[in-house]
Amino acid sequence: MKGEKVGRGSGEGTEDVTATDSRPASDFIRDIIEEDLRTGKYDGRVHTRFPPEPNGYLHIGHAKSICLNFGIAIQYGGLYNLRFDDTNPTKEEEEYVESIQEDARWLGFDWEDRLFYASDYFEQLYDYAVQLIKLGKAYVCDLSPDEVREYRGTLTEPGRESPYRNRPVEENLDLFGRMRAGEFGDGARVLRAKIDMASPNLSMRDPVMYRILHASHHRTGDKWCIYPMYDFTHCLSDSIEGITHSICTLEFENNRPLYDWFLDQLEVYHPQQIEFARLNLNYTVMSKRKLLRLVEEGYVSGWDDPRMPTLSGLRRRGYTPEAIRDFSERTGVAKANSVVDVAFLEYCIRQDLNERAPRVMGVLRPLKVVIDNYPEDQVEMLEALNHPQDPSMGAREVSFSKVLYIEQEDFQEDPPKKFYRLAPGREVRLRYAYFITCVGVVKDEESGEVVELHCTYDPETRGGAAPDGRKVKGTLHWVSAAHAVKAEARLYDRLFVQEDPDDVEEGADFTASLNPDSLEILTACRVEPSLAGAAPGSRYQFERQGYFCVDPDSSEGKLEFNRTVSLRDSWAKIEKARKDVKGKGR
Repeated sequence: MKGEKVGRGSGEGTEDVTATDSRPASDFIRDIIEEDLRTGKYDGRVHTRFPPEPNGYLHIGHAKSICLNFGIAIQYGGLYNLRFDDTNPTKEEEEYVESIQEDARWLGFDWEDRLFYASDYFEQLYDYAVQLIKLGKAYVCDLSPDEVREYRGTLTEPGRESPYRNRPVEENLDLFGRMRAGEFGDGARVLRAKIDMASPNLSMRDPVMYRILHASHHRTGDKWCIYPMYDFTHCLSDSIEGITHSICTLEFENNRPLYDWFLDQLEVYHPQQIEFARLNLNYTVMSKRKLLRLVEEGYVSGWDDPRMPTLSGLRRRGYTPEAIRDFSERTGVAKANSVVDVAFLEYCIRQDLNERAPRVMGVLRPLKVVIDNYPEDQVEMLEALNHPQDPSMGAREVSFSKVLYIEQEDFQEDPPKKFYRLAPGREVRLRYAYFITCVGVVKDEESGEVVELHCTYDPETRGGAAPDGRKVKGTLHWVSAAHAVKAEARLYDRLFVQEDPDDVEEGADFTASLNPDSLEILTACRVEPSLAGAAPGSRYQFERQGYFCVDPDSSEGKLEFNRTVSLRDSWAKIEKARKDVKGKGR
């Protein structure tokens, strides 16, 4: 089997590697597959699929499912399909189809010629439904949607049979054909499976198989006015495609008996459904319905807003496919639902960008610094390393001159204890440059705000070391005022202030948990001139600030950076504390 795009690389998930480059840790799904391979079930085949509904953009939870489904097929030398379960034309759009393919490819997966749609099978699914009617296993029901729900019963009370349940086969065939022909209005009739209205599993109480929906489909147009339900479509699509292991999330566990029932009644090829716990992150919502509300009601700028957990949002924010695949693998495969700390996702992107992102200097909130004893018209070119831990990334030159910018937060007029940055009379090191000492402060006459510092420099300390051996405790980043490039920086925080966004007061919904400070836009930033032509999507570490990505809307005349993640690594601290406790317990 040819190599798939699943390994680590320096690019955007474009390095071809084979499945032998990495073997994920075993889990209960892989244990099932290995047992099936040992016993020769499915003739030694492994064939999986990722079957999204094209009614929204993919999010980080879908990424885990993609990595699991496709990764397992790669690991065992099998095949994987991308299939759109497009059975609800009122919510599905071609935009979503295209975005899902783009995201899956960005993650590094290529399904070759195995792109399918449930709508490809509409005619065959209709024939299967007719077959079930002929077997006396399906009937046309005239109950309204509300009546169907009422007749279904509850968890503690059995359902009641529909008065239309025992219609003759010929009448059901006639009515179902007329439903297809468009004789009835939306919701007038449905086709239901005839199973068991007393079943303790509500999904087995004569579930709806087809509903009337006079809506144009994004692929089939107006050819159909009846559409199959997800549960009926899903299992039969898996069967048609020869899927061996139908891997899905835990909420479909109760639907597995129905999945099996349809396949058994029709006596068709039977894949095996296996459920795993979906990915949940704190401070995040993963419901497509809720994400759609955030977009439609203007709480975010779109599906690709960098605060969104969508793959397009994470990509725009600067996340790499390698980091997301690493996160998906590290979180593991479980049988019980749990919540993953979003700090762990941030840890994974820090680990990845720490290796790949070149270092640059950017000042987010500039404070002017004039070096009084530096020659007026002199400009020096100083060598700066692109990555101190990776000499292969080379070096660049940065301009140094009389007037600089430093961060406002790197100066305090009356500093507290353990503040080692610049203060009146204090000496600090400028990264790659000289020692400077603050000798004067200029303030705004009205506000009293510090607007300019005057300093002196020691010309003997070029490169950041003093010949006499004296030490300084603070090292600051900076840019030359005359050479710096103007830029905008967008600082993103968590979209919600609550770990569980649904944990709100009675009468409120998850939007009450939105973080009003989730985005701060800084328009007066200055970055070093090497970034003047930075391409959209390029990632950098702004020294002492965090990791930033050039926004797609950025242009040569207007540089826009999105902060991917700060340098603060709370997860590493958590891990260290955990290991320390574990070590003490030995």
